[in-house]
Amino acid sequence: MLYDDTPIAHLLDSAHSRPKLLVVDHQSAAIEAMQQEFSSDYEVLSATSGALALSICQDTPPDLLLLDALLPVMDGFEVCARIHANATSRHIPVILVTSHNDAAQETLALKAGAVDCISRPINPALARARIRSQVMLKLQAGAMRKLVFLDGLTGTFNRRYFDQQLTMEMARSVRNHSPLVLIMIQVDFFDRYNICHGHSAGDDCLREVANCLRAGLRRPADLVARIGGDAFACVLPETDFDNAMAVACELELRVRGKAIARQSMRVVTISLGVAGRTGDTLGTARDLLALSNAQLRAAIDAGRGRVSGASLS
Repeated sequence: MLYDDTPIAHLLDSAHSRPKLLVVDHQSAAIEAMQQEFSSDYEVLSATSGALALSICQDTPPDLLLLDALLPVMDGFEVCARIHANATSRHIPVILVTSHNDAAQETLALKAGAVDCISRPINPALARARIRSQVMLKLQAGAMRKLVFLDGLTGTFNRRYFDQQLTMEMARSVRNHSPLVLIMIQVDFFDRYNICHGHSAGDDCLREVANCLRAGLRRPADLVARIGGDAFACVLPETDFDNAMAVACELELRVRGKAIARQSMRVVTISLGVAGRTGDTLGTARDLLALSNAQLRAAIDAGRGRVSGASLS
């Protein structure tokens, strides 16, 4: 198949931002050259060591690594192997840049988990074609994996994805000493709504609530998931407790303001339990989940249609 040189940005839909390309090279001149070559199509990140590259892959996962094989201290083959062995980063494709165009180098690269090799001196047109191909494959595979984690009724993420992301975000919060907030949400008297209006109307109600929750989240990193029949959860990375409480109150008002009708001329409301951790708080994802559930119970016991919150101590 002939190489199509259409800019990659033109092939992405409006839901995708520019793909992230991480260039890893110990020579700043090489990084600058790659930035000039690819910055029109990619958000180009850079690292001058294997350790920094691994850290970026954990905190800001790129869509592809262009990785120098001859890095000092930790060479590119070891970096590639570590990326491939880590559950968080193993889906990131790695193209190794080698100084020798021979079968032995390519074999080492493939064994380490690389998807391709490019030899020096780099041919810009060839590099662009190979990077573009691997990025598109990665985005397509990511879209397929995402479907597995979506709730079929509401289009939000499902419980499986929520459990995975909460664990990952807690680990990131501990590692970076950054705040993290979990909001547990329940639709008030949903069983009565189903009895009164029927299950089809109940499904429509859940979709409306999910849309309100999505619209009320402020940043791309914020997550909403349906974790049970009438239960939702929001994970807010790098959000302090006061801001999270403001978000939760806004979510409650959004659902109330949607005026989804139920019996006795009332409207559907939600109860929310907010649990947060500061950058230095001890505790696990399970502790955060338990506190958020306890605060949700407090909101329900206080009369429903309200927010209750607390921070891990």
